[in-house]
Amino acid sequence: MDREYKKRIERVIQYIETHLTEKISLADVAKVSHFSPYHFHRIFTGVIGETVNDYIARRRLERAANLLIFKDQLTVTQIALACGFSSSANFAKAVKLHFGFTPSQIRNPEKVKNSKIGKIFSKYGKDFHPRDLYPAHITNEVMIKTKSKDINMNVEIKDLDTQRVCTLVSQRGYEPESIYNAWDKIIEWATNNGIKADEQQRFAFAFDNPTVTPEDKCRYSASIVVGENVSIKPPFSPSEIPKGKYAVVYFKGSPEETIQAQLGIYSDWLPNSGFEPDNFPMLERYLNDARVDGYVEMEIYVKLKDL
Repeated sequence: MDREYKKRIERVIQYIETHLTEKISLADVAKVSHFSPYHFHRIFTGVIGETVNDYIARRRLERAANLLIFKDQLTVTQIALACGFSSSANFAKAVKLHFGFTPSQIRNPEKVKNSKIGKIFSKYGKDFHPRDLYPAHITNEVMIKTKSKDINMNVEIKDLDTQRVCTLVSQRGYEPESIYNAWDKIIEWATNNGIKADEQQRFAFAFDNPTVTPEDKCRYSASIVVGENVSIKPPFSPSEIPKGKYAVVYFKGSPEETIQAQLGIYSDWLPNSGFEPDNFPMLERYLNDARVDGYVEMEIYVKLKDL
């Protein structure tokens, strides 16, 4: 993709993400892109694979599903208004249409018997059941399947200084081949720039929850910590891990089990921690090569702020 096109569309995505709780004017979105309003919508659909309206609707509903699970102190009406819906009735209808489940069913999956197939399957091919959002269910399912006992997980709070990183986007989200392709390229880039493989600090920016968002729509960026004097040119981009307080979970186990550690932070640890997640994506710091070792060893970082 042309560098300028990519830059403009990324600017549009950032604008949408920061205005999801508000009424988003398509004219304003087109203006942010600096493309002609006559052609912007076709450009966005061609690059992202969804119309602007579909993207906004999906992101609002994904945000809502996460709030239904991890913010149980909020009422359905509060969540509806917080996600840009005019009423709880309109919200419930949209949730049912997209996921195939009502908000109350998402909050109480054990009471669910049958449900219609929602748009998330018919449009994106993603199976969805609200019980998959709960770590206890995932833990039981995974443990029965893998019979793995090699899980070592604990939580601590760390203070990090600002770190400059070089990033590379996974073009097809969380699809494994796309992720490995991004890592192979950025590791080679770092090595060519004098950062030895065994000295590379590798972080992934994991923006979305794959139990809610279709795999290829999840936003994922591979990154490696670099010095201020290192030149970064396309297709790589400079970014930073901001200074702050982070909840850190050490995890060792099979790739399928990582989701239990990630969701466990939100459901088991955060509610009694005195903190809430800050407005920054989850980070995964990889400590090994899963393709070589057959297991994942990593630290999961969630940036915190006081309640």
